[in-house]
Amino acid sequence: MTSIRLRFAVSLGFALLAGTVSAAPTPKAAGGDHLQQEIDRLAGEVEQTVITDRRHFHQNPELSNREVETGKYVAAHLKALGIEVQTGVAHTGVVGVLRGGKPGPVVALRADMDALPVTEEVDVPFASKVRTTYDGKEVGVMHACGHDAHTAILLGVAAVLSKVKAELPGTVKFIFQPAEEGPPAGEDGGAHLMVKEGVLSSDPQPGAIFGLHVTPVYEVGQIGWRSGGMLAGADGIRIIVHGRQTHAAMPWKGIDPIVVASQIVLGIQTIASRQVDITEAPSLLTIGKFDGGVRENIIPDDVRMLGTFRYLDPDMRKDVHERLKRTAEGIAQSAGATAEVTLEERVALTFNDPALTAKMLPSLKRTAGDANVLEAKPILGGEDFSYYQQKIPGTFIWLGIRTHGADPDLFGPNHSPRFRIDESALKLGVRALSRLAVDWLQSSPAGASKK
Repeated sequence: MTSIRLRFAVSLGFALLAGTVSAAPTPKAAGGDHLQQEIDRLAGEVEQTVITDRRHFHQNPELSNREVETGKYVAAHLKALGIEVQTGVAHTGVVGVLRGGKPGPVVALRADMDALPVTEEVDVPFASKVRTTYDGKEVGVMHACGHDAHTAILLGVAAVLSKVKAELPGTVKFIFQPAEEGPPAGEDGGAHLMVKEGVLSSDPQPGAIFGLHVTPVYEVGQIGWRSGGMLAGADGIRIIVHGRQTHAAMPWKGIDPIVVASQIVLGIQTIASRQVDITEAPSLLTIGKFDGGVRENIIPDDVRMLGTFRYLDPDMRKDVHERLKRTAEGIAQSAGATAEVTLEERVALTFNDPALTAKMLPSLKRTAGDANVLEAKPILGGEDFSYYQQKIPGTFIWLGIRTHGADPDLFGPNHSPRFRIDESALKLGVRALSRLAVDWLQSSPAGASKK
C-alpha cells in the first residue's frame, strides 16, 4: 500500500528533479519589495472594513444553496472595486476577476459563504437571531464554522489587490462558493458544482488555488500548514441487513437483523484497529444511525444503518471499502441474513500539492514569522476545497483565531454553538492570501495558466 509519506517523498523528489521546487523562482522578500510592503499597509487600512463585513455576514447567516443575500452583498462590493463579476454560479456563487496591469499567469483564491443549522450561544452584539426550517424542523442559523470570516477576508483581499492592480503581474480569480457544508437533500452544490460549471476551466484559467480556514486550534497570529493529506476524504456508509420477521418470544423461527447488525457494527471496528497499517495514515469508521423495528415484541425484517468512513490515503480507501463490504456480508451470511453495503463519496481528500506547498512556505513564514507558521496534524474533518485541488495544484491553510493566552474552553470548536472568533486575526488572513497570490504570480511562468 502506498502511504502518504511515500507519495509525498516521490512527488517532492520529482519536483526537485524537474526543478519545480529548488530551481523555481522563489517569492521575493517583503523587506525589499514595494508591492509586498504596500499589501501590508493596505491590509491595515481595510482591517476595520473586514471586521464590519464579517459581523454583517455573522448577523445574517444563510444555509447552503440559500446564500442569496450574501451573494448579492459580495457581488456589489466586488463591482464597487472595479472587479469583473459573475453571479449565479452553482446557484448562489460569485466569481470575481481582477486583471493586473502587467502580463502574467492566473491564480485563484476561494472563500465559502454558507452557515449551519446551529442556534448561537455566543453573547455578542451581532449574534445571529435567524431561524429557518431545515430538514422539516425549525432551527437557528449560525456561522458556526467561520465562513463569515472567510468571506470577509477574501473581500478584504479583493480590496487590497484592486488598489495595486497596476503592479499585479497577472490575474486573480476570486471564488465565493456556496454550500461547502453540503447541499440540501436532492440538490447539487458546493465546490463540486462550481468546478462542474467551469470555474477553473473557463477563461481566465487559474494555474493554482489557495484557501484558508479559521480554527481555534491555533492562536491569533499563527498559521497552520501541511503538505499532502490535510483534511480527510469522507464517504457515506449505508448498510441494510435483511433478516426474517418473527415474534420476539420465538426468535428461532426468524432471523434477527438487530443482532446481526449489532455484530456488524462491532466487526467493522476491527478494520481500522486490526486490519490496516495505522502508522501509514489514520482512518475512521463510524455508524451514526441504527434504525430497526417498530415495537418491543416483534423482531423486524430489516435494520438500516448509516455511517461515515474518513481517510487520508486514497489507496487505503479502496482497501477499506473492500474489507467493509466483505465483513458486513460475511457476518450476515453466517447468521442466515443478507447485507447490502453502499458507499458514496461525500467529500474528497484535501491534498495539498507538495511542490506548490514547498514553494509557498517561505511566503507564509515571511508573512507571519517563522515561529508562527506551524506544521499541522491531519484531521479527519472534511473540506470540499479538495475538488479544486483535483483539477489544479492547491494549498489550504489554517488561520488561528483564539486569543493569545486565552482559555481554550472559551472558544468552542468549529460547528459548536459556542464557536467564536478573535477578530484581530482577520488582518493576517488578508495578508496571507494576498501575499500567496502575489508571490505565486511573481514566481510562476506565464504559461502556468491563461490570462
